[in-house]
Amino acid sequence: MENTDNSTQHGRCLCGAVQFDATNAGTDFHACHCPMCRRWASGPLFAVNAESVVFSGEENLQRYASSDWAERGFCRQCGSNLFYFLKPANAYHLCVGAFDNAANFKIASEIFVDHQPAGYAFAGQHPRLTEQQVLEQFGSED
Repeated sequence: MENTDNSTQHGRCLCGAVQFDATNAGTDFHACHCPMCRRWASGPLFAVNAESVVFSGEENLQRYASSDWAERGFCRQCGSNLFYFLKPANAYHLCVGAFDNAANFKIASEIFVDHQPAGYAFAGQHPRLTEQQVLEQFGSED
């Protein structure tokens, strides 16, 4: 179960050209070790799910269709990664590093752990799913 606090949390890119307010984002984040996320984030993607997101500075927001079902968003000015958007679910997964205050965020799960490089590991007791387990969970046969 996600840890949400029914509040609005603020975030922004490095240069401040794109900002956002996320409602009910909570403080639980998920780490993805899939090859695409690692390439995009230069490491695992740390993201929180948000119920709703309002962006300002949208003229500086670039969306990249990384697959048929998802987009990744970043600032056109400074290149900061901001979100992964899952089109079928109309769901934003916001990058933890973009939040103004992420000091109390904690890891809730890791996915695609069979793609995780051997050079790091995250402590704590939380679900760790392989690629096959993730695909089974979401009903994909790809």
